[in-house]
Amino acid sequence: MLLREAIGDPLLRKYSVVILDEAHERTIHTDVLFGVVKAAQKKRKELGKLPLKVIVMSATMDVDQFSQYFNGAPVLYLEGRQHPIQVFYTKQPQSDYLQAALVSVFQIHQEAPSSQDILVFLTGQEEIEAMTKTCRDISKHLPDGCPQMTVMPLYASLPYSQQLRVFQPAPKGCRKVILSTNIAETSITISGIKYVVDTGMVKAKKYNPEIGLEVLAVQRVSKAQAWQRTGRAGREDSGICYRLYTEDEFEKFDKMTVPEIQRCNLASVMLQLLALRIPNVLTFDFMSKPSPDAIQAAIEQLDLLGAVERKEDQLVLTPMGKKMAAFPLEPKFSKTILLAPKFHCTEEILTIIALYSVDSVLYNPPARREEVQSVRKKFISSEGDHLTLLNVYRAFKNVSGNKEWCKENFVNSRNMMLVSDIRAQLRDICVKLSIPMESSRGDTGNIRRCLAHSLFMNAAELQPDGTYSTVDSHQLVAIHPSSVLFHCKPACVVYNGLLHTNKCYMRDLCVVDADWLYDAAPDYFRRRLRTAKN
Repeated sequence: MLLREAIGDPLLRKYSVVILDEAHERTIHTDVLFGVVKAAQKKRKELGKLPLKVIVMSATMDVDQFSQYFNGAPVLYLEGRQHPIQVFYTKQPQSDYLQAALVSVFQIHQEAPSSQDILVFLTGQEEIEAMTKTCRDISKHLPDGCPQMTVMPLYASLPYSQQLRVFQPAPKGCRKVILSTNIAETSITISGIKYVVDTGMVKAKKYNPEIGLEVLAVQRVSKAQAWQRTGRAGREDSGICYRLYTEDEFEKFDKMTVPEIQRCNLASVMLQLLALRIPNVLTFDFMSKPSPDAIQAAIEQLDLLGAVERKEDQLVLTPMGKKMAAFPLEPKFSKTILLAPKFHCTEEILTIIALYSVDSVLYNPPARREEVQSVRKKFISSEGDHLTLLNVYRAFKNVSGNKEWCKENFVNSRNMMLVSDIRAQLRDICVKLSIPMESSRGDTGNIRRCLAHSLFMNAAELQPDGTYSTVDSHQLVAIHPSSVLFHCKPACVVYNGLLHTNKCYMRDLCVVDADWLYDAAPDYFRRRLRTAKN
């Protein structure tokens, strides 16, 4: 919100103090805010205005970088209520951290009092659900006299009602075992945790600006993350952390986590900076500067979307770019909304964009996979994921968001309510920008044309051998298993993004006509054609 306010008021005149909390997380928005408030401080001083005080709050002890960035700002350390924590390392490197975690959980369970709960850090939903099932199966066959065990998964896309269960105490004589992603590192505090089992692994995204590819890979945590995880064991009493790696391995970990600004698509950041009328985005004072390639790739994306132009050798926003900056969205989605009136489908596009602005609205419990597939059939559109989600939203609205209906259809009711709120916010922005609100009235062709015109850089065509190749970089790609088109072979698709795990996947696909892409950006595709011929 503060970033959006700064677009209209770069000096932040309404404020005498700005507090930047959770600074250690180094999200992309936090890093941009660092630069914005620092610039506001400097400008207000130059103009003789009331000074702007900035307070940076961090949960990590390593705050030298923050102090140096803000011109040697003083550091105040506040002693927390941390209790002593014993840290144990493995004697040998572990080739299978999941097996090591499983063994650790049951060793603790058989030796420790049942009132002492366990928190295990894993990398993602798939791992967590698999280990949840394994733990529950093993716990049914524990020897007499061993306490009961209740195993609870915790990850971002888990329905909110199930996330809340981790905060409830276990029944007497029963131990709570929580299997979590890094969501439990800093965001929340769970009472009763005595033991932390740290696998030392995390699933993190990196972005390749050359081909627009997001890589999701399991990697080692940083030392800072490891200490954050350890700290979860000492919130209420003394605790114990079992690190499933050797001390020598720990010493080789990176000191800090790579900031998000250095591993993501910067198109949104560049759009915001240009909206703030930063004279030269290439020299913006980032605390951790992104690579020149990443900045240049972001500017090229904005250029192709018609958001930027050069005036007197300075990069500025076009009228289209200024409207795009009014939306708190990725530029490609802002452009989708602005193109929607041309295709008479603004109402539907607002819904689709809102659906992709939250964590998944669909919940897929692995143990009920066949039931999920059967229930979902009625929503599936052969034209792709965007229209399938649109069908789910319409059905949700038809039953007035009934929670029982959500449960029966494996729909995350809390996220769906959030979609409704976001949609309303986006609609308000459209009204302020005098964007006509029209409905396609069942014409899905217009919706798909609109998506083709905004996502033309994210297009792929079916090859004679049955594989897919991206239109721009000829990257070999596949349809992600989560897509409704996974078992289909449409000739041409656009997609929201690429994700590399064990292979390069297209996510969130829409079937389009190849001719629509050429209509959307003839110059772009002519250049690509010439490059391919050469």
